[in-house]
Amino acid sequence: MANEEEARLIADARRGDGRALALLVAAHQQAVRGFLRRFAGHWADADDLAQEAFVTAWRKLDRFEGRSSFRVWVCGIGYRIARDARRAHRRAQARDYAWLEEGDSEEGGAPLEDRIAVARAMSQLPDDQRAAVALCLGEGFSHAEAAAILDAPLGTVKSHVLRGRERLLKILDATP
Repeated sequence: MANEEEARLIADARRGDGRALALLVAAHQQAVRGFLRRFAGHWADADDLAQEAFVTAWRKLDRFEGRSSFRVWVCGIGYRIARDARRAHRRAQARDYAWLEEGDSEEGGAPLEDRIAVARAMSQLPDDQRAAVALCLGEGFSHAEAAAILDAPLGTVKSHVLRGRERLLKILDATP
C-alpha cells in the first residue's frame, strides 16, 4: 500500500469511516497475525491478540503520529498486548503453583507432582465440567448445591460431574 493511500485511509478512518479502517485491516492483518503467531506460539491466541490490536488501534487512531507505517504501529500495539498477556499468565501460574506448594489440608498431603498433574488435567476440561467437578469433587458441594451455584439443572450438573471425572481419569492415566 502506497504511503499516500495509507495516509488517506487513516484520515478517513479518523473521521469514522469504517470502510477505510476495514481496508487498513485487510492490508495489514496478515503481517500482524503472522508476527503475533510467532511471538505468542498459539495460533488461536495470536488471532485474538491481533484482533485486540486492531480494536485498540481503532480506539487510539488519533494518537497515530505517522512516524512509522500503520503496520509497524499496529504490530507494536499487538506486541505490547501479547507481552502483557504473557506476563499476566506467568503471574497466574506462579500464584497457582505457590498455592499448590502450600498444600491443602483436605488433600491429605498429596505430593506436589500429583497436585500439579490434577491441576493441569482440570485445565483440560470444558468450563462447565471443570466447574461442576471443582464444586462437587473438589469442594464437597452436593449436586443440588452445585446446580444452584451454576444456575444449571440438577441432571446437567450430575452429567458434568460424571463426564468430567471420567475425562480426568483418562487424562491422569495417560500422564506418565
